[in-house]
Amino acid sequence: MNQDMIKRINQLAKKKKEQGLTPEELKEQKELYAVYLRHIRNQVKTQLDSRVKPIHQTGCDCCADHHHHGKCQH
Repeated sequence: MNQDMIKRINQLAKKKKEQGLTPEELKEQKELYAVYLRHIRNQVKTQLDSRVKPIHQTGCDCCADHHHHGKCQH
């Protein structure tokens, strides 16, 4: 995703609102939106992956006392 793509998305959105889009422009808009949404989803996933700690598997007893001391591998 780059600034040119975002600029084009905005151009198409404005044109659609003001005068409508041709079938080719509608297809282009749909494709650009798909790329944009995929980019945003990847950004959110990356942020969550870096902040959310994994959940222990059911039955994990390596840290039952909640004093990890580096023992837990989950």
